[in-house]
Amino acid sequence: MNADAETASTDELLFAVDAAGIARITLNRPKARNALTFAMYRGLVELCERIEADHAIKAVIITGAGDKAFAAGTDIAQFRSFSKPEDAIGYERFMDRVLGGLERLRVPTIAAVAGACTGGGAAIAAACDMRIASRDARFGIPIARTLGNCLSQNTLRRLANLIGAPRVKDILFTARLVEAQEALAIGLVNEVVEDAAAVAARADALATLLASHAPLTLQATKEGLRRIGEEGVAEAAEGERPGDDLIVMTYMSEDFREGMEAFLGKRPPSFKGR
Repeated sequence: MNADAETASTDELLFAVDAAGIARITLNRPKARNALTFAMYRGLVELCERIEADHAIKAVIITGAGDKAFAAGTDIAQFRSFSKPEDAIGYERFMDRVLGGLERLRVPTIAAVAGACTGGGAAIAAACDMRIASRDARFGIPIARTLGNCLSQNTLRRLANLIGAPRVKDILFTARLVEAQEALAIGLVNEVVEDAAAVAARADALATLLASHAPLTLQATKEGLRRIGEEGVAEAAEGERPGDDLIVMTYMSEDFREGMEAFLGKRPPSFKGR
């Protein structure tokens, strides 16, 4: 991380932003395979709000401390106090807020996955835009043989949008863990590299590339695809079509004008995100 990086960390959730505008969130409970506490989930909500408000941030990397796990789900001890329907509903609605906040970030997000990526960890990775995995990474949500709970509709939608409903059923019904090469083949991850060090290096390189591109183009692409995945393609209303706001945001931007002038002037563009 750059020497003049901005940092804001707790013991279990590390956060830093380097001089290039790349933010890194590290799930930091390596002795517990980075299993997430409710406090860590609340911290993720707060960090997403902070990232959304900081237009100097251009890309986000989420990773787990150590090389054994990205995150092995929610810390099971957190559920011991559940005794009434409101506890379960409240938890899943809160998780929708956590994952929805990550999914809706205007900047691209990269999950840098080494080792186990299960339960809530897999849900976090699925909410990211891109996933880089080590060869020993394993993905799954084995709740059918462990807790006996279920996923929210939003989490199921997110997974189905990635790999299709039949594969989601296969993975959840069998409660098996998906090895990295299979995850690559079915589209669950974008790339597989050798080990944890290679994951970190590739995630940094990818984030640097994305940070150099037009922020509003990336934002409009993310939001347009999210709307399609969440709602389908809506009927076009008279005089207005779905996504018109995203078209206006990009075409009327200073960045679009800069991109044209740079292209015609045969020079690299300098995008500002406005």
